[in-house]
Amino acid sequence: MNPSHKNIHPKFKFNGIHYDYVDLKELAYCLVKEGHLNEKAIGNFLLYWLDDTDLIQVHTSGSTGTPKTITLKKEQLANSAIATGIFFNLGPGTRALHCLYSNFIAGKMMLVRALVLGWELDVIEPSSKPLEISRKHYDFVAMVPMQVLNSISNLNQIGTLIIGGAPVSQELKLKLSLGKVDTKIFETYGMTETITHIAVKELAEGSDENYFKALPDVVLSTDNRDCLVIEAPKVSDAIIVTNDLVNLISSSEFQWLGRYDNVINSGGVKLIPELLESKLSTLIGSRFFISGIKDSRLGQKMVLVVEGNINQEGLIQDIKSLNSISKFEIPKEIFSLPHFVETGSGKVNRAKTIELLKLV
Repeated sequence: MNPSHKNIHPKFKFNGIHYDYVDLKELAYCLVKEGHLNEKAIGNFLLYWLDDTDLIQVHTSGSTGTPKTITLKKEQLANSAIATGIFFNLGPGTRALHCLYSNFIAGKMMLVRALVLGWELDVIEPSSKPLEISRKHYDFVAMVPMQVLNSISNLNQIGTLIIGGAPVSQELKLKLSLGKVDTKIFETYGMTETITHIAVKELAEGSDENYFKALPDVVLSTDNRDCLVIEAPKVSDAIIVTNDLVNLISSSEFQWLGRYDNVINSGGVKLIPELLESKLSTLIGSRFFISGIKDSRLGQKMVLVVEGNINQEGLIQDIKSLNSISKFEIPKEIFSLPHFVETGSGKVNRAKTIELLKLV
């Protein structure tokens, strides 16, 4: 059968059980009525997916702006699932683990892939250590960086792993390279508007490639700010202009540099926080980020914000000793906070966290 949003693939299984349309709708009702929070989100999505409309509403995470609700075509979600299946060669019978929250697009798309492509999907409660909950071997798993970091010793349970939701830090890349795993691991690039990933970057051992490669039927360009522009007609009716600064290598390849709205102009020197964060990730064990705050002399001064207790003097000396750091990239101040403010999907809300510094 041809994959479609209008059909449940005959090979589809949910926690080991095949469901047809009627049975799946009954399961969805049960999850909404009796399930925990994430199970309710799964149930609600399934009910919307199985109804007679061709549209579905999804929520953005709010990590790069105000959270909002957008409307997508179910056909576009199915097209995204098909593209993933083709790119990674994952057909009917693929064993997949769903360990993400289902109230956002990444979690919803794990369900769509299983429904459309005929996967055997094991669904567990999202946790920071998902491979301690399920010890099975899986052909495909999607995780956020924190889950991967906590699962290094168990990654051989996975054939293909995709990492999304936040950039992969240098610390995580180093641990993956030292982990000696056979898993094929990919960092992904995408957003709610592109229905998860439209480009991937393989994190292969010994590879120096630092750029993303677009999936089929995706054409890339940049605007006058050097921000990425995405034309992906199978998943979006509109051309998507992002706020992601990139080095465009070709119409299908790019190097991600950082967010345009995070760029710091300090005394005329433009600094991209994400590039510096990558350099600092080997020095700092807890969550942190670079930001700019108002300064009467420089316009903006670059500061480092760390979660938890730190030795500020020792850290600044460690930063100065890095060969990869220029004098302009040394933070003018270091702040620490007990806890960062998070978005609904668990990402760090930089703007709201910076506001807390008024209390320090």
